[in-house]
Amino acid sequence: MHGTLFVSGNSGLHRLHPLTKLALTFLFLVFAATLPNLLWLLAAFVILLVPMSAWGGLLRPFLRSCLVVITPFVISLSIIQGFFTPGETPLFHLAGFVLTGEGLLAGLTVASRILMALGGALLLMLSTRPDMLMLALTRSGLPGSLAYVVLTSIQIFPRFQERAQVILEAQQARGLEIKVNIFKRLRLLVPLMGPLVLSSIVDVEERAMALEARAFSRPGRKTSLLALADSPGQHLARWGLLLLMLALIGWSIWRAISS
Repeated sequence: MHGTLFVSGNSGLHRLHPLTKLALTFLFLVFAATLPNLLWLLAAFVILLVPMSAWGGLLRPFLRSCLVVITPFVISLSIIQGFFTPGETPLFHLAGFVLTGEGLLAGLTVASRILMALGGALLLMLSTRPDMLMLALTRSGLPGSLAYVVLTSIQIFPRFQERAQVILEAQQARGLEIKVNIFKRLRLLVPLMGPLVLSSIVDVEERAMALEARAFSRPGRKTSLLALADSPGQHLARWGLLLLMLALIGWSIWRAISS
């Protein structure tokens, strides 16, 4: 769909109710916050997220998106944590700074937590139509304004990426040279950021006007042409996921108190 990461399909993951996939996303977020170390986090990613993406026929875009987003975090966190976290296992010396094994492990652990949380959100975005998710949220009792905030948060990065690509292509058509070294590329951000910010502000206004034209703020129950398929089994599964999240949080708190 235009302006989203959604990849259409008819897999079992696509057919799940949006609230079930949202509950799974929150579960992976809790995993990211509560699992104790790097090995646990990587195991959860490989055992849970990778098979789920394959089940949905989304393995390639899922892994590609994870790699693109997580690589800068791995590099920066490994350097920062590696040089500024004290430890007893020096790996590399640079101008009075020491890269320690403990610091490198800490940086990789933080990056793996980001990867776990990011993976859950990506699965939701890749397998769920935004309008279906918003409909599910409003029908569950969430105010329309809050549902719109959730939907906009999910769409903001793909829309920014799409808009930036359009602006970049327009600048290239006007003679802007982009095949230059890294320092000159940083200077190219100036002609890109101005139109990007202004067009985003205009886009917000246009979307607000479109929503009001569709009686978005009108009180009362609204009808929809979309149909959401739910089942007692999925409803029960969502409660089970909620209990599992609470158990993980309780286990994490107990582990922190007892250590």
